[in-house]
Amino acid sequence: MFYILRELMGEEMAQTVQVQTQRMGKRESLIHSKSGFALLIAALIMITLISVGIAVSIGQVQIPLAESYRILLYKLTGFQWGTTPIEAGSFTDIIWQIRFPRVLMAMFIGAGLALCGAVMQAAVQNPLADPYILGISSGASLGATFAILIGFGAIGWLGQTGVAFWAFAGAMGASLLVLTLAGIRGKMTSVKLVLAGMVINALCSAFSNFIIYFANNAEGIKTVTFWTMGSLAASGWNKLPLVGIVVLVAILFFLLQSRVLNTMLLGDEAAVTLGINLSVYRRVYMLLTALVTGVMVASCGMIGFVGLIIPHIVRGLVGSDHRKVMPVSVLFGAIFLIWTDVIARSLISSVELPIGIITAMIGAPMFMYMLVKKGYGFGGN
Repeated sequence: MFYILRELMGEEMAQTVQVQTQRMGKRESLIHSKSGFALLIAALIMITLISVGIAVSIGQVQIPLAESYRILLYKLTGFQWGTTPIEAGSFTDIIWQIRFPRVLMAMFIGAGLALCGAVMQAAVQNPLADPYILGISSGASLGATFAILIGFGAIGWLGQTGVAFWAFAGAMGASLLVLTLAGIRGKMTSVKLVLAGMVINALCSAFSNFIIYFANNAEGIKTVTFWTMGSLAASGWNKLPLVGIVVLVAILFFLLQSRVLNTMLLGDEAAVTLGINLSVYRRVYMLLTALVTGVMVASCGMIGFVGLIIPHIVRGLVGSDHRKVMPVSVLFGAIFLIWTDVIARSLISSVELPIGIITAMIGAPMFMYMLVKKGYGFGGN
């Protein structure tokens, strides 16, 4: 990527971006060396694999950890470990049909939210940005409220996916409105994006509350409330491919965009001197993150704080260089949401809490601690 950047804006300018981000990273991070970063990545991958095995073992029916790994190994590779036939086991359906797709969904959603959060914070140069800054959450909420309370989600071919469809449509519609509003009368800037997001967020929230106020449907209102808190309870093999493909493609794309993201941290004026039009990149990144977040929101509702808190934790470890921030954020986000989901479904016996409640209860104190300790950095500030 350095050589591509060098061809686009010259060797000296490309070297300037590299030196600046390396200085910021060294000043802010706990891990400086390449070997330390490689060990961190390896450790996070191992923790993710271990977390998946433990997560499928925990629930209303407790399954031995060794049996969980034995079933997963057989289902994924066909290799049968041990003498007891796998198919005859009583735990196979619980793990393969219910828990494993749910854990994979948590892994993809956590990775996607953390990735989008890191991109958003760099693109709008705002450490408080998260994947919902473009009004995605309020737009999705408006779409879901429309489908649940007015009933359009049960018509024709949308019968099985009505709420998800309208939530995605609302999220994308709100995002496009924000991008259009921010681009009126001049180039799009980070400040205009944040302000436009606040306006669209307030507008969509007002329409959602209007529908709820006049709806004579107590059960529907309860459903809307639960959906806006986020849940992975409806996860299954039928929903997993779309979310997995979208998140994986987004990860691959943004891993190749670390140089441009680093340039965004230097500001628009510095980018102009380097010959980079950040307005174009910012618009593309916003559209892509809106698409990814819209797919995730349509699948599991709104899960807050993951895209906000995880990038800050990661920057405290590896600095502001997005060559390190992006992969570590993806792995941290996956691990965080896997364990958050475990807590949500096992904290209270026979009751599953909305996962958004747990992420907020964990994320808010962590964010307050970082604010007090100032143990994070953003673009060298």
